[in-house]
Amino acid sequence: MNGKKVIIIGAGIAGLAASIRLSIKGFQVDVFEANSYPGGKLTEIIMDGYRFDAGPSLFTLPEQIDELFALAGLKTEDFFRYKRLEVNCNYFWEDGARLSAYSDLDKFTKEVAYQFGEQPENIKKALDKSAYIYKYLAPLFMHRSLHKWSTWLNKKAMASYLRIGKFGLFHTMNQANQRQFKHPKLAQLFNRYATYNGSNPYQTPATLNIIPHLEFNKGAYFPTEGMHSITSSLYTLAKQLGVNFHFNKAVDKILVKDKVAIGIQAGGKSYNGDYILNNMDMVTAYKTLLKEEKQPTRLLKQPKSSSALIFYWGVKKVFPELDLHNILFSKDYAKEFKAIFKDKDIDDDPTVYINITSVQKANDAPEGAMNWFTMINVPNDQGQDWEYLKAKARKAIIRKINTTLHTDIEPLIEVEQILDPIGIATKTSSANGALYGNSSNNRYAAFLRHPNYSSKIKNLYFCGGSVHPGGGIPLCLLSAKIVADMIPKP
Repeated sequence: MNGKKVIIIGAGIAGLAASIRLSIKGFQVDVFEANSYPGGKLTEIIMDGYRFDAGPSLFTLPEQIDELFALAGLKTEDFFRYKRLEVNCNYFWEDGARLSAYSDLDKFTKEVAYQFGEQPENIKKALDKSAYIYKYLAPLFMHRSLHKWSTWLNKKAMASYLRIGKFGLFHTMNQANQRQFKHPKLAQLFNRYATYNGSNPYQTPATLNIIPHLEFNKGAYFPTEGMHSITSSLYTLAKQLGVNFHFNKAVDKILVKDKVAIGIQAGGKSYNGDYILNNMDMVTAYKTLLKEEKQPTRLLKQPKSSSALIFYWGVKKVFPELDLHNILFSKDYAKEFKAIFKDKDIDDDPTVYINITSVQKANDAPEGAMNWFTMINVPNDQGQDWEYLKAKARKAIIRKINTTLHTDIEPLIEVEQILDPIGIATKTSSANGALYGNSSNNRYAAFLRHPNYSSKIKNLYFCGGSVHPGGGIPLCLLSAKIVADMIPKP
């Protein structure tokens, strides 16, 4: 170490990854976290014999985790283990239709042909298109800053320009999927991927059809000790590399002098740093930590992504038809998204996602029981009556489960905890409880995310789900890499 210091605000997954990269690069790194634990949204809940992964539940691109351990000269398996899923997700409809999305593509296409009469080549074409978008856009949109000229003036960028008409920028995701699939249930299934970054498939560009490539072609995985082990393994690695963590230490202000970030203020004390990296939600950071600085008003006013309402249920029964990931679809998907994004409400028939880690990790629930992470997509907080909405949603969810699975679920729920958008905002400083920062409901959304650096304040950088390249574990990890590459080696 040469004494050069980076201060990171927030120990979310991007903050952890950035701390590792910058420590390896030769910096002294201090991480300040308002909570008593690391991980941000990627935490866990333990109650009455049940363990729940509290936040993100899908794990793709595990090579991003592998890379962090490789940079440190260590083996991933000594800290963190994972396996590829055989079934990516089980899908259910109230009319009795069911579909298992096998990771084996041939098996999946045969299942689709059997259940829906959809031609296998339609599935393969859709996933080939997804792979095509990924091949030419990922190097441009996911791995580099969109706000540097060097991103746009290189051979990979030129190759993308020549294919711009094939990326789906001029159609919505739903329009593309309706053209691709004959069966409406397949279009609904592929429209679902808009929710992976809190968007509306009837508004977001078909470019987001890049997402199925990650799940089907590259694979969906499960960490053998649960999603929270991503946090715990990276936290362990960071500490081993000498990163200093300051928990229960909320940052009050980013200190700026002559348009240069020089440190932070926390708990009435000032801490100096050569570089400041903000992993807090960008909107919250400007309104609290940078409130005396010029505000990027246009970015702050952009519409926010959707949020989530989660019921953590300990269910004293095993349902063999359920797997790790399960979706119980609504009858009218367009109506559901209209409620979320236009009406700022919860539809009477919401799509229900149920994540059950005890299927893969038996000790996450008592014998003969399951741990249900039961979630629906909801609007971000705009001052709605959330007590009323939670009660309304709970009834709708239970009705959906009972009808679809032919059960009576309520007497089986022996423990319950609820997380709503207000709780998400409180625990993670996410503006309005939005899960992914600004929404991606137009073709320019990628350019309307805050860059990974400040153009007004020197030595101030940004990472995490509210800035480029976006939310979700893979993109948060990539934002950390983009920033670490930007900060000059000491």
